[in-house]
Amino acid sequence: MTGMNESTFPPSSRRDFIKSTGALAAASALAGTILPHVHAAEDNTLQIAFIGCGGRGVGALQNALSTKNGPTKLVAMADVFPDRLNSAHGHLHEHFASQMDVPDERKFIGFDAYKKAMDCLRPGDVVILTTPPAFRWVHFAYAIEKNLNVFMEKPVSVDAPTTRRMIALGKEAKKKGLKVGVGLMARHCLLRKELFNRIQDGEIGRLITMRAYRMHGPTGSAFSGPVPKEMSELHYQIRRFHSFIWASGGLFNDFYIHNIDEACWMKNAWPVRAQALGGRQYRGNAIDQNFDHYSVEYTFGDGTKLFLEGRTIEGCYANHATYAHGSEGYAVISEGGHSPARTRLYHGDQPDPSKLIWHGPKEEPDPYQLEWEDLTSAIRNDFLYNEVERGAMASLVSSLGRVAAHTGQLVTLDEYMQSDFELAPGVDKLTLDGPAPLPADKDGKYPLPKPGITTKREYEG
Repeated sequence: MTGMNESTFPPSSRRDFIKSTGALAAASALAGTILPHVHAAEDNTLQIAFIGCGGRGVGALQNALSTKNGPTKLVAMADVFPDRLNSAHGHLHEHFASQMDVPDERKFIGFDAYKKAMDCLRPGDVVILTTPPAFRWVHFAYAIEKNLNVFMEKPVSVDAPTTRRMIALGKEAKKKGLKVGVGLMARHCLLRKELFNRIQDGEIGRLITMRAYRMHGPTGSAFSGPVPKEMSELHYQIRRFHSFIWASGGLFNDFYIHNIDEACWMKNAWPVRAQALGGRQYRGNAIDQNFDHYSVEYTFGDGTKLFLEGRTIEGCYANHATYAHGSEGYAVISEGGHSPARTRLYHGDQPDPSKLIWHGPKEEPDPYQLEWEDLTSAIRNDFLYNEVERGAMASLVSSLGRVAAHTGQLVTLDEYMQSDFELAPGVDKLTLDGPAPLPADKDGKYPLPKPGITTKREYEG
């Protein structure tokens, strides 16, 4: 079960231009059987289509164009909003002009733009899926139909039905020999891999408790005011997707998934239940659906606990880290953000320098780049590489904690996995001039979670 599947920068780092991090270590996570060849054409250039041109996607594309397993070339772009596509194109062209061939006729706008962009590729090329997560299954299904390798950002689902759908699609992609990466880049961190092995080898004894923290001021589009009069409700919800649970799983899924996933990795298991609390304050006329603080207790099958603390409030103590406590020692999984990890192991229960067992080097390879080196190596060398199930489970476990907080109930993973409640069942049929999946009330407000009152679903409506 090692790794539970086959295969810090601040939160804004995906939006920043990727700086050189020195030579990347040669180690790779690739393992498995060799599958029938599904490669790009004989000119050896991996062509890329870019679907969803926001800041996160730009960061992923920069990594793709910087890979040592090149050559790579961007040939098509797609988004719902022309300004975002054009902004992304302009920024990328400043740094990667020689690797871009995207004339106006290969810049596509609209809800069907993803098909047009993927239609520009050959079987075995790569599509980057970085739209809001609600659209992931729709775009992934078409990529499989077109026999394309895929990189998709996390989360990959926002509820149980779409999680099940993604797992099924992942199996279909595997049958075709397609390579699929999911943007949980911590799994590609060399130091965390070393830490995982040391924990599994018992260097801190039996793992008892883990703690994860993501506490800082407002980030991304998590908090939103009223819909501007000049903008449609649908356009606003997609632009401000962190504010709407149907589009993203809210700030909970998008911000906390990395900490949740790396803790579950170290445990080498997924939790079986969650209980949680959360609340909302200081919000004025904000119309988003998010709480601004969350506290979740995840329980694993053997009784081990993961405590997650999240807060998105200005002026409060900030912390961004994940820790593990064993019967004989203490581990820093990550500290100060996602990268560098600053991974360390100690004897005892405190980070006492005199009891340091092991620590990584000061200079760490960039995991955002490493995940692309691993994906492109799998494509070039035709190794089994499919991160879908792991990414879907990390997304589901994130949703489990969110639902427990929003309903005020103890929720088991098994019962949640069987839920038929889909947040946006018609997302594949949306049109630019059509209604939003979640309509506002007469006062322009959107339904909020009401723990203990609305208990069968996260919100009314």
